[in-house]
Parts: sequence; C-alpha cells; structure tokens
Amino acid sequence: MTSRGPSKRVRKAPAERRTEIVTAAARVGLTEGLECVTLRRVADELGVQPGLVGHYFPSADRLVAEAFTSATMAELDSLLPDEPADPGHDTPLRTLRRFFTLTSSADFDNVSRLWLNARHLSRYRPVLRDHVVDQELLWCRRIEQLITAGTRTRTFRCDDPWAAAVRILVAIDGASAYINTSADHRAAPIAHMARTIAETELGLPPGALEPS
Repeated sequence: MTSRGPSKRVRKAPAERRTEIVTAAARVGLTEGLECVTLRRVADELGVQPGLVGHYFPSADRLVAEAFTSATMAELDSLLPDEPADPGHDTPLRTLRRFFTLTSSADFDNVSRLWLNARHLSRYRPVLRDHVVDQELLWCRRIEQLITAGTRTRTFRCDDPWAAAVRILVAIDGASAYINTSADHRAAPIAHMARTIAETELGLPPGALEPS
C-alpha cells in the first residue's frame, strides 16, 4: 500500500487570490451581515490562514467596503446590464418590467438587507461610506440610461430622466427599509409602490410595468 504525502498547496496569482477573498467576503456579507466580514471569518470561508487575508487587506474596513461593492455590483449587472444581451429583444420597457419583478421578489431580500446594513455602518466607516455613495450613483445612472433610451423611442415620457431615476430608487429603498422588521405586514400595501411610482414618472398607464 502506498502512502500519500501532504497535499501540495496551489499558489494563486495575486489578482486571482484577491478576487477570491473579496468574493468570499461578499458572500459572508450577504448571508450574515457586513459586521461578520472579518479577516478570520473570511479566512475560515476559504480554508486559509487569517494572515493570508491580512496580506491583501491589512484593514478590515477596506475588505468590508469592497465586499459590499462586489455584491451590489453583481446584483446590478444581473438586474440592469450596462449592455443588453439581446438589444433587439431587451427593450427599455421589457428590461424595466423585469427589473421590478426581480426587485420585488424574495430573491432580492438579501441585497436589500445588505444595503440597509451598509448605510447604517457607513455612518462610522468612511471607506464604506464612499463605496455606498459610488454604488448609489451607479444604480441611479443605470436607471437613468434606461429611461433615456425609452424616452428616445417615445416608449416613456419623461423630461428629467435623472430625477425620475432618483425617485424610483428612493421608492425601492423605502420599501426595503422594513425588510428586517415587518416584511409580512408591509407586503400587501407596498408591494407595487415602486412600480406604480415608476409608471407615473414615465408617463405609462397603470399596470404597464407589471409582469407580462
């Protein structure tokens, strides 16, 4: 019978290792909260020593901020891609309808909690605050771009796409603010609030953004 020696550790390229650490931290942030994103917790997630994580992120605050950005950026790209996968099919109306369907589903709850968590912590963590502001602006810009495209084709009627995007995002965030406390009670009264506000902002008839 032959014996096996110790497994050989694979040395990863620095960029690959850093991405792996941020992705693991984002996973922890989404499922457990940003307070749980520590060097030791992320090391446990990856099965490595905390010192390895600390080599790439001497400051836990930087890791928390990048974890937040990684998670919210991935969600944004799935909800509102910068470039539509199928320009002929992914019209502004269809894309926005899909956006509201996904953001009002339970699948979006963890991201809603992450935003709520990050806004609270950003009061005390300047690095995280900068990342939160950057992501807020980016999400608004993606919605603005979609509204502008729909206005050009006269699908939407909107004189100020940026202002409309801000109001729509505020409505989504406002509904999400209750995610940790009264989700069951809030469901019926405000389930369609953001969608209704968007229809008004874009000159659409009631129900135009409901799932087809």
